[in-house]
Amino acid sequence: MLQFITHRTGAYDEITGTRAVLDGGCRWVQLRMKEAPAGRIVEVGREVARMCRACGATFIVDDHVELVRELGADGVHLGRNDMPVAEARRLLGSGYTIGATANTFEDVVRGAEQGADYIGLGPFRFTQTKRNLSPVLGTEGYRRILAQCREAGIALPVVAIGGITEADVPGILAAGAAGIALSGGLLRAEDVAAETRKIITTINREKR
Repeated sequence: MLQFITHRTGAYDEITGTRAVLDGGCRWVQLRMKEAPAGRIVEVGREVARMCRACGATFIVDDHVELVRELGADGVHLGRNDMPVAEARRLLGSGYTIGATANTFEDVVRGAEQGADYIGLGPFRFTQTKRNLSPVLGTEGYRRILAQCREAGIALPVVAIGGITEADVPGILAAGAAGIALSGGLLRAEDVAAETRKIITTINREKR
């Protein structure tokens, strides 16, 4: 599974970046606009939602639980300092996907106990696309935390995030991750759609 998290660069905004990764076959988009006012998120989100629906992609809103229904999104992703997963589940009900960010095994346990559908675990390494970065995990960190999950009977899909490149994918998936989330790693490519296809091919090959 490849998840794309929107990010504004000199060459791409949230809409053009989404279009490029969808053209490359990505079928999961998280709209992340941390500094934007709600009105701007709604404006951009409606177009991103339209593009995702047109090709059958999952559309997730970052942080803004209150905009999920308005945008017709499939769910929300919540950071460690955002609304608790349990509260979001109470507001949205069972028909929406809720993801939770984690940096430690304890974070994963909390997300699982509160009803998250998947965990975004990271960062893998330092990344400039996120402020207030948690301690980096590296491949060994994923291996350790995912082993703890297996021992505890936690079967939630865990998606790796944070400065990941194609060369990192085999080791991360071998550690037990269900997928990879990318942002700048795709948007900095010379051909975003081609890079997206290449990453998806690598993931599918390693998952066999």
